[in-house]
Amino acid sequence: MSLLTRVARGRLAAWLTVAAALVVGAVVFGLPTPDNPAPVSTTGLSVRWESTQVERLQEQLPSSDVQPAVVVVSRDDRAPLAESDRAALAEASAALGRLAAGGQVGPAQLSPDGTVALVAVPLSTAGGQPAVLDEVAQLRTALAGLPDALTVQVTGAPAVTADLTKVFEGADVTLLAVTAAVVALLLLVTYRSPFLWIVPLLVVAATEQLTLRAVDTIVPAVGIHLQQGQVTGIASVLVFGAATDYALLLIARYREELRREEDRFTAMRAALRRTAEPILASGAAVVLGVLTLLLSEQETNRALAVACATGVVFAMLSALFVLPAALVIFGRGLFWPFVPRVGSRPREGRLWGRLGAAVVRRPVPVAALATLLLAGLALGGLGVRTGLSETERFRVKPEAVAGAEILARAFPAGATQPVAVLTNPGAAQAVVAAATAVDGVASARPGPAGDRVAQVDVVFAAEPGTAASDRAVAALRDAVTAVPHSAPPTVAGADPPDGAVVGGTVAATYDSDRANSKDLRLILPVILLLVGAVLVLLLRGLLAPVLLVLTVIASFFASLGAAWLLFDRVLDLPALDSGVLLLAFVFLVALGVDYNIFLVTRAREDARHTGTRDGMLSALRVTGGVITSAGVLLAAVFAVLGVLPLITLTQIGIIVCVGVLLDTLLVRTVLVPALAFALGDRFWWPGRIRREAAASGQRGRAPAAAVTARD
Repeated sequence: MSLLTRVARGRLAAWLTVAAALVVGAVVFGLPTPDNPAPVSTTGLSVRWESTQVERLQEQLPSSDVQPAVVVVSRDDRAPLAESDRAALAEASAALGRLAAGGQVGPAQLSPDGTVALVAVPLSTAGGQPAVLDEVAQLRTALAGLPDALTVQVTGAPAVTADLTKVFEGADVTLLAVTAAVVALLLLVTYRSPFLWIVPLLVVAATEQLTLRAVDTIVPAVGIHLQQGQVTGIASVLVFGAATDYALLLIARYREELRREEDRFTAMRAALRRTAEPILASGAAVVLGVLTLLLSEQETNRALAVACATGVVFAMLSALFVLPAALVIFGRGLFWPFVPRVGSRPREGRLWGRLGAAVVRRPVPVAALATLLLAGLALGGLGVRTGLSETERFRVKPEAVAGAEILARAFPAGATQPVAVLTNPGAAQAVVAAATAVDGVASARPGPAGDRVAQVDVVFAAEPGTAASDRAVAALRDAVTAVPHSAPPTVAGADPPDGAVVGGTVAATYDSDRANSKDLRLILPVILLLVGAVLVLLLRGLLAPVLLVLTVIASFFASLGAAWLLFDRVLDLPALDSGVLLLAFVFLVALGVDYNIFLVTRAREDARHTGTRDGMLSALRVTGGVITSAGVLLAAVFAVLGVLPLITLTQIGIIVCVGVLLDTLLVRTVLVPALAFALGDRFWWPGRIRREAAASGQRGRAPAAAVTARD
């Protein structure tokens, strides 16, 4: 077959691949979007958790579709409210009846020191979230006429929902714009070409948009409620990072092959043969890693598992099919001004070759020093605190949170979020008495009641989400369980409770923290086993996979310690959110092992010709630049999560960012090569490296180690 014929066929195949990708994209965007299932509970916990049982039982109450918004009024100078201030508030309160469910608003309650007044305005939730947002907006507008000297804020559950929705408005667009800008800048710096960066960026951006559209269909279709914002934000960042990493690996190998092959289509086929295995192994590790979140008690984590797995699959497909086709269509000129010509010497990798030569001279001391550095960073996490209160979860405090803080200064801190105790009507008074005697309870009084269920409203002295509040929840549950004949009706799908059940927002947060602890104990060993299994299958050995998994674990604890020092000493954050540890571990293990896969698979390939020592040296030299670029890019992309308004996402982004940098710049660069140099061929035990002739399968080229030696 002539060269012209091969080129024509290669170009046709490339265009057909791009056309097929466009058709697939059109099909995905044309898929029907099923109705988003209702969340299993406000926390995403199943009915076996007590707070979810309370939610279900509250549906039997006559006021089940009513939630109070709390108007908080204070003076800017924190002085007691004057008589004129109270009169203005009373007049405004009377006008709020038109917004209240039932048409009536109770009188204002004044704090003991007279500095703060609150007015509870019952709002109907029957119209769903859009109606609640509109009612809160109308309530705030109606209060705008109060004197300028007064600070007027609306808090309570409806206001928190409204403010959380508001702070996420436009967040997806901001996240996409910032992420794309970061990726574009780093690709431009990496390739130093005015054209090359455009192709992978367009492919990656299209993959991200395709993923988000597929997620809108897939997650609801499997019966999981899709929470926009948090789930889609993390999935978007993961797809950008993973797809760009795979693109960097492919393009680096393609450029390497272009220095050996005149025909760019032959060069791309060779590049695909060499990169398909690490890309598939890396993608499989990430997919299996994130799918372990399906074992989580939290519905949001299960949605995240499906969304992220979908995104990584699309990232692999785009890297193995769409990107190669796009690259060969444009030809060598895409690399201008550093166009790879046959026989030209590589410009990249000399720094990494010198670093490898330094490590190989004394591998044991280097490995020991790297391990000590990781251990030292991990010590920074010994004092880590977990559990954020409700008012600490936002990076920029919305009105509802600021109002709750003012209310906590003058009233019991739990006044904005009373705990709901559900019992049968005949035991309500006994439950009130039992709850009042609990340490940490400021007040307890009968609430709404139906024919079969009665509610007791309990106010804690401690701020919701704090350790004192958690202790009060546990003590309250013990106390009301012991009340005779206090058991409410059985909830469908749950075991019959022994006594009254305690729920509400405060108890739901307590249950969520316990669920996160349970998830950690279950999911952590599962993900390590799955990632280890992928490495065993890839490397066909045991020792190397075990060592690689151990380095990833060490990297996680080091990144946690370093990030906590940053949170505690620099950013002055009070604690980690209870769900951060699980998500950070899953992403760091799944993503951190990627760079080890990229390095070790290349080392194993070259070791067949030059032995383990020189194979690792050549792999470090050849992959050093691309892996470093990929790691810096992925770290920067996860750091972009900080543009979203929740502290949880900021913390996940920073921990993963630090961990990926450690994996890239220390673990993969120093520790893993040092271990391989120290162990030699035993690194692959019980597998063995079968030596091949230097030219076997390499089209007569010199091994990479020889190039390293010449440099």
